[in-house]
Amino acid sequence: MAWLNKLPGFQRTPYGFELRLLRMLPSVLLAGTVLPASLAGLARFFYSRGPALDLERHIQTFDFAMVGLVILVWTVVFTIAIGCVIVWLMKGPAYVADGYEVSHSDKPKV
Repeated sequence: MAWLNKLPGFQRTPYGFELRLLRMLPSVLLAGTVLPASLAGLARFFYSRGPALDLERHIQTFDFAMVGLVILVWTVVFTIAIGCVIVWLMKGPAYVADGYEVSHSDKPKV
């Protein structure tokens, strides 16, 4: 039995936006990680007024928001990457499925 027989005469669909998007995702992932981390670091310089307990609470709240933003970016990038890979694979070559002999295909039982 031969595995992965390509469908004769099938023309591959040219790759489009999904490949460009897939190539762009590492830079989006890096920017989506570094930017919130640097904003969390800069927040320590801009929060300077008020009691120390309030400052600590505001900075911690901002840090939690930035961690949430990083996790959101990672999740979105991972989801888009899965979608791009699925579209990329679907545009690949078509394969012939194995035939399955059905015993009652010509004479169905009533």
